Amino acid sequence: MLMQVGGEGMRPTFFEMAAAQHLPASLRAALLYSLGVMAQRRPIIHKVLDYSDEAFSALMLLLEAHSLRISDASFAEALYGLRRRSAVPTSESPAVSNNRSNTEPGRLGAISRHQINLSVLFLVGLPYLRSKMEAVYNAQRGGALQAAFWGTGDADSVEMESVGDASGNRDQRSGSDATVLQRIRSRFLKLCVQIYPWVHASHEGLSFAYQLLYLLDATQFYSPALHFLGIQVTRASGQELMDASRQIAERRKREFERLRGSPILKTIQRGLLRTAYGFLDYAQSGLIAAVFIFKMVEWWYQSAEQRLISPTVYPPPPPPPPPKVAKDGIPLPEDRTSCPLCLEKRTNPAMVAVSGYVFCYPCIYNYVNQYRRCPITLISASEDKIRRLYYDA
Repeated sequence: MLMQVGGEGMRPTFFEMAAAQHLPASLRAALLYSLGVMAQRRPIIHKVLDYSDEAFSALMLLLEAHSLRISDASFAEALYGLRRRSAVPTSESPAVSNNRSNTEPGRLGAISRHQINLSVLFLVGLPYLRSKMEAVYNAQRGGALQAAFWGTGDADSVEMESVGDASGNRDQRSGSDATVLQRIRSRFLKLCVQIYPWVHASHEGLSFAYQLLYLLDATQFYSPALHFLGIQVTRASGQELMDASRQIAERRKREFERLRGSPILKTIQRGLLRTAYGFLDYAQSGLIAAVFIFKMVEWWYQSAEQRLISPTVYPPPPPPPPPKVAKDGIPLPEDRTSCPLCLEKRTNPAMVAVSGYVFCYPCIYNYVNQYRRCPITLISASEDKIRRLYYDA
């Protein structure tokens, strides 16, 4: 099972299913990041970011509905060459089953239109509701924790009192001025805050259980949603891909033939249809390629700017200035190898760390022990500032 990566059998591997499941979330994060970067130069894009959940859900609704209609697979599943099959064989006619093969692998039937509609709901509607509930919960929970931190009560009690937006809070302070609609909204937000942790925990736990069973080859359903819909995901064969392309071309040809009106109107309608078909056909690879190219261009320009404004090799810092000989200090001998204290050639050299000058070790030790300073610079020093040297400096 685990060694079937891209290989044999009609049953997808756990890794293929996991990649298809996480692709929409990764695509959403990449699109939001790209829009955030572009919004720095075009502030009008901030309006799209304010409604990012709605905009992305609308885009995925269009792509998922189109992909399920022409290929019996979600947007991500079609990209990985997967197809959805009904766990219960159906007796649909070829006209209803669109591009479905008459001989389904593993005796699986073609998915019905009812299953397609429910698939769109599970792929787009439920993730949108879950993201909105998570946003409401995080906002209310954050406000409750902040209020509890400032000593207005414990987090749980403040959480129940702080549900609702700023207008709801103002209405609560004004007492009887709150409208019925605002009270309903406040109660609804309170309900979301209460039930979201249980809903989230149940969903994650159930999904993990199904994924573990699928990994162990104990079930044919990768997620509880697929089990509820009665749908299994299989790999698409080469013949199925060829039949799908041929049937899509035939369907579009019939739609072009059904156009009515004047020649100019037909030309406009044909151009609009071709534009829509082209956008939908290349949306899968086009979105991912656009995000990849954007990230590559951004990396390229950032690297160029960093090379210009911040060199990778920094010059070494300049050496500190040499210590000055104090006016009342001992003068330096002309011979650099002589000790400034005994004026003899240095033996067993030692350095005072606070100034850097070298003396005979017995001479400098006795002097520092008595006067607690460097004899040349008169800088304060102690015995632990004396460093023995193992070569004549």
